[in-house]
Amino acid sequence: MQKLKAALLSYGLSGKVFHAPFLELHPRFELTGSWERSKKLIQQDYPNVKSYASLEELLQDDVDLVVVNTPVETHYEYAKKVLEAGKHALVEKAFTTNATEAKALRDLAKAKGLKLCVYQNRRWDSDFKTVKEVVDENLLGDIVEAEFRFDRYNPSLSPKTHKETQNAGAGVLKDLGPHIIDQAVHLFGYPDSVFADIRITRNNSLVDDLIDILLYYPDKRVKIRAGFFFREAVPSYAVHGTKGSFLKSRGDIQEDVLRTGQKPTLEGWGIEPEEKAGILHTEKNGEVFRGHIPTRPGNYYGLFDALYHSITEGKPEPVTADEALQVMKIIDAALLSSKEKKVIQLK
Repeated sequence: MQKLKAALLSYGLSGKVFHAPFLELHPRFELTGSWERSKKLIQQDYPNVKSYASLEELLQDDVDLVVVNTPVETHYEYAKKVLEAGKHALVEKAFTTNATEAKALRDLAKAKGLKLCVYQNRRWDSDFKTVKEVVDENLLGDIVEAEFRFDRYNPSLSPKTHKETQNAGAGVLKDLGPHIIDQAVHLFGYPDSVFADIRITRNNSLVDDLIDILLYYPDKRVKIRAGFFFREAVPSYAVHGTKGSFLKSRGDIQEDVLRTGQKPTLEGWGIEPEEKAGILHTEKNGEVFRGHIPTRPGNYYGLFDALYHSITEGKPEPVTADEALQVMKIIDAALLSSKEKKVIQLK
């Protein structure tokens, strides 16, 4: 089978933790290196790869796939250059800073016959995979309401200046928001309308750090929440239907394990502690059931494997540019809704 050469546009946290280990694990990807502007770190972990001095040097190399894992405000510029150079692109979330940029990149990739995928790795989290299985198996009946949360307790400002300065890619709406908005759309489809309340809650913060978004569907509503003042955890996923409810905490262990330097594997990876199991309270065969159900293992390898087959076999990307464009349209609508304090129609 064909082997694909892949390069990163940075080797900070995302490159070191989320991308390089899985490219190394996959037998049909070859990590060629990373663009490194100041610190030259990638060769400490991967001695046989290159440290590119510039984007131009990287794009002139024999590379098939480029991972655009730089700050959000640079995604459009860099992804455009990657596509124009004839390379396939995997772009970190948020895809772009707005829907207009997202549509332009989607159209450019289509025109050039290239694959453009967005790195929505949280679809491959153990907790969300379990939620999706419960919904797909119709264990709750018709869904009436759901709430997806990405809560943290962290009053301090991030040391990463691009996350805390006023720019088009900063703020929790475009940091944590894309994860759970994408999960909601992946599970329930594109909503009809949006209402949002977006705020700043931390001292000296210049960017939004609390979001409360309602996605309206004809037969249900889905609440999206994220912020930094949630010291006591509540369920990250709460899904309620005509037959019952499913509550699940955020329990995926992959990021924490990867941050320790442990390398991913194909077997026995991404298994949550049993105490994190979700609670299912529903009806089965006419009888009420309430109990914990096993959590599906998570593995980000699935995204990279699906992307490989997309490039080599012409299959759809695991996260398409059309899906990512829908997320950006929702984010744009949320910003407008919060500003004008009204419901924004999407369809």
